[in-house]
Amino acid sequence: MSENMLPDTISGMAELFIDQKHMTGFKYEWHEKCIRRFAAFYDREGYTGIRLTKSMLETFIYDASEKPSTHYRKETLLRDFAEFLKTQGFHEIYVPLIHSGYYRCKHIPYIFTDDEMKRLFTAIDTWPESFYTNRIQVDYLLFRVLYGTGMRVSEALNLTVADFHIEDGTLTVYHAKNNKDRLIPLAQSLVEKMTEYLAVMHRYSKNDSYLFHVGKGKEMDQSTVYRRFRQYLLKAGIAHTKSRPRVHDLRHNYAVKCLKKRVLAGEELTNILPYLAAYMGHSDFRGTQYYLRLTADLYPHIISCSETGFGYLIPEGSADNERS
Repeated sequence: MSENMLPDTISGMAELFIDQKHMTGFKYEWHEKCIRRFAAFYDREGYTGIRLTKSMLETFIYDASEKPSTHYRKETLLRDFAEFLKTQGFHEIYVPLIHSGYYRCKHIPYIFTDDEMKRLFTAIDTWPESFYTNRIQVDYLLFRVLYGTGMRVSEALNLTVADFHIEDGTLTVYHAKNNKDRLIPLAQSLVEKMTEYLAVMHRYSKNDSYLFHVGKGKEMDQSTVYRRFRQYLLKAGIAHTKSRPRVHDLRHNYAVKCLKKRVLAGEELTNILPYLAAYMGHSDFRGTQYYLRLTADLYPHIISCSETGFGYLIPEGSADNERS
């Protein structure tokens, strides 16, 4: 078959759809089985050619013996498949609507505006100095690392002096979530700030000393970071409640703004996702795809240019996919 020739059966197009999903690095196990079941249903019911009708899809999706959550998963899967078929030039395609509900994490990530981030860092940098604490020196860099790398708070607090490699400007994160290690390249501005910080704060430290510490090399507690973050929000005049913004929202901000920047640069989503997933330490693409959906919701005018060719890759998602 010529590389420009499309399959002329639903089962053939289903396999092409699966292949494109796999190209993103998405495991796609349940979805793969389900789309093949749909292709078998299509043939068994005597449908021919490549077309999708409302009655056909609803018969397959709404099996009375299945749970509403399964109906939802089938709705989104068949919607993505329908969008994929339309991008391939097929016209007799009904795109199913999403009717079934699903559990959403109660937390809605807070995406800071550029002005809010400027005010936040101003609040951090102008916090009153004290002879009894190293807060000014530590927080100046810590919060920039969190915002500039998307690291989890626990990962940043576990960093040691030896984990920064000045030669290539990287940080090594050991035993992170899912017991995974990863290498994080830093922006040149962060490399310079890190180098200056080490020269002042760790001139005589051992390699296994905590990079961000309180007192005499003592490990900083996450509750300390959370408390200080709330104080900085207050000083910056950024409204906050008990649940948001959270320090972890800096991670959400990094991912969303990274995707925004890459899409504006004209990069394809299939190229972006594997790199972002590895950089952020995701075990699979569910968390990364959640950020893709969040970016699409926040910047529809930007993502629309990618959805023209790859909209079926952008899933419905919830913050439950990316909890930490």
